[in-house]
Amino acid sequence: MDLNKLTNEIIEGRRLTSKDHLEFLKNVSLESLSAEADRLRKHFSGDKVDLCSIISGKSGRCTEDCKYCAQSAFNHTGCDVYDLLDYDTIYEKASSDMAEGVNRFAIVNSGWGPTDEEFEKLMDIYTRLSKALPISLCASLGFLTTEQFQRLYAAGVRRYHNNIETSRRFFPDICTTHLFEDKLENIRRAQSAGLVVCSGGIIGMGETMDDRIDMALTLSELGIRSIPINVLIPIRNTPLENLPILSEEEILRTVSIFKFINPEADIRLAAGRRLISGNGEAAYKSGASAAITGNMLTTTGSTIKNDTALLKNIGRLN
Repeated sequence: MDLNKLTNEIIEGRRLTSKDHLEFLKNVSLESLSAEADRLRKHFSGDKVDLCSIISGKSGRCTEDCKYCAQSAFNHTGCDVYDLLDYDTIYEKASSDMAEGVNRFAIVNSGWGPTDEEFEKLMDIYTRLSKALPISLCASLGFLTTEQFQRLYAAGVRRYHNNIETSRRFFPDICTTHLFEDKLENIRRAQSAGLVVCSGGIIGMGETMDDRIDMALTLSELGIRSIPINVLIPIRNTPLENLPILSEEEILRTVSIFKFINPEADIRLAAGRRLISGNGEAAYKSGASAAITGNMLTTTGSTIKNDTALLKNIGRLN
């Protein structure tokens, strides 16, 4: 496969699909793959890196049995447990992160979805945030109805986060309390309400590279424009606690593959970035054009200060 030629074809409008023979992506030189993915990044995303920060608005006691998650009630990890935070606490975090250079801010809640009471509180919080701060607002609240998505949009939220986590084939090995199709339907409801959806997943959960390619293809079919890639950092007392950690080479290959299959999307570095040397510098040169920064829920991430310093150093902070 002539990667340079393929890159040019993608720039000119070609899109890779499940009908293409994509085996070459697993075996082609990583150096070449990364370089061409970076060329796609340059063309479609430019040099600016989109930074998003999050706050865990409600933590623990999640009813879902996701095997990777510290917040699942099925996994006794000793994670922080608390109810929905108040407006002042959330405002302080959003305001502080914005002052440090973050472009987007999201409230992330544990659980299937908010109760009616919680949702009304969230509507008040988002409405006040949208009036108080000139920062793009996102939400990650689980499964919502079409009406709830419409109300989120009316309150000033413009993006909704809902990871599909992995491939359709591998998903039942990771979660059994809801279905892969539940995820897809939720994403479509959010999109129908006018929200841009941020959706990706976690690599290193025991899936194959073929599973990752299938996940990337599903996201392409959904028209996703922001794709967070988390790398599993095994958490004690979860079913995945003894899995081996992925190599940097495998992480970078995955990032590059996602950019080839989703050239117009921001490939967003998320949890597990410390497994990449230089705080993710190589990934920014392999197709990544965005990151989740600051407080990373239950896994160690990078501070906003460290991220902005790196991006300035490599000429990606405007």
